[in-house]
Amino acid sequence: MTDRQKNILCAIVEQYAEVASPVGSNLLAKVFQVSSATIRSDMFELESKGYITQPHTSAGRIPTDKGYRFYVNLLNTNDQVLFNKPRFENALVSRVVHSGEPEQAIKNAVDTLVELTHNLALATIGDQLYISGLSYLFGQPEFIDSQQVMRVARLLDNLEPWIKEAAPNETLSVYIGQENPVGRSAGCTLIISCFKGKFSDKSYIGTLGPTRQSYRNVMSLVKRAGQELGIIL
Repeated sequence: MTDRQKNILCAIVEQYAEVASPVGSNLLAKVFQVSSATIRSDMFELESKGYITQPHTSAGRIPTDKGYRFYVNLLNTNDQVLFNKPRFENALVSRVVHSGEPEQAIKNAVDTLVELTHNLALATIGDQLYISGLSYLFGQPEFIDSQQVMRVARLLDNLEPWIKEAAPNETLSVYIGQENPVGRSAGCTLIISCFKGKFSDKSYIGTLGPTRQSYRNVMSLVKRAGQELGIIL
């Protein structure tokens, strides 16, 4: 993959997250200051390798799970690009630090993640799974179809036992679409952080949203939430 193709793929991921509609060659041609034909050629290569797909004839392109994974791996290999707007992280830290009781700190962190990411957010408190933000999750355009809603609901039904069984051990783990051990057809991404706390050596906080999301911001916030809870608890 050429450097320009990498940049085009990243642009498609980020633009699609923002507008929720396929990204066309004309827009990218303006961004990269090359011809539309050049962009279409690069998009053809990316599509042939499985990183993007064309949902409709004569439409733009959207990322595949493979494309999202490539993008997330790029973020993980360069911590300097995994950043967020300071005011967002400051709001998160402030609400966690001034929470008082450990249980309230975790709930405040979850509720703040919901507000800042517009995803569903979750955390373990002892043997319980605390969840907030269902209305945000099911308000996403990906989940207007009733069958898709059922797939997401089945994922949520099995999420708590899966976390207990799999016990992810990283400060940040990202499960994209088909990578999810449960709910592989739900079109969701689980971003989760493991931290040591009062209730367990392996406590978790994270978000669940559509595969189309702002990975840079959400990953940054989830990682920071786990770090702060680990320090405080």
